Amino acid sequence: MGKQMKAPPSELETAMRVMDLPKTRGPKGQAAAFTLVEVVMSTVIIMLLFGAIIGGYIQTSYRAEWAGYSLAAQAAAVQQLESAKCAVWDPLQTPVKDEISQLPLVTLTLLDLPVSGTNTVYATTTTTVTLLQNGIYSNYFVLVNTVWPFRWKNQTTYYTNTIADYYAPE
Repeated sequence: MGKQMKAPPSELETAMRVMDLPKTRGPKGQAAAFTLVEVVMSTVIIMLLFGAIIGGYIQTSYRAEWAGYSLAAQAAAVQQLESAKCAVWDPLQTPVKDEISQLPLVTLTLLDLPVSGTNTVYATTTTTVTLLQNGIYSNYFVLVNTVWPFRWKNQTTYYTNTIADYYAPE
């Protein structure tokens, strides 16, 4: 009797054999692993990624702090402008009653920020009042500038919030 011929394996059988084979490298059949270069490169990539994420959080923190200072300075400017709005100005009264021109020109304002201890921030608010006359009509132009400091990267930069309005007599 002769040799029996075996049928070639089907694609499914071949795929199943490949899946069952252990991953080996080298003649001694050692288990596959990452090389030192691959481990170092993946560590460098992860460090760069986390460094960028932490840098983004730090930048976001500074921008949020700046926005808080700016909003507090704007509130201080609006408060001064509202003082001008509430001041009595009646040119028809004898003697003329004019409290707008008596507003303080420069004030030192504590910004309305959450503070603890000694981290208070002060702003300088400057009010400029100008009487505009057009024939028999007159209006006041009130300009309020609030200058506030912001410290970033060991450097203090000063910013200005400005608000203006016109007022007519009552």
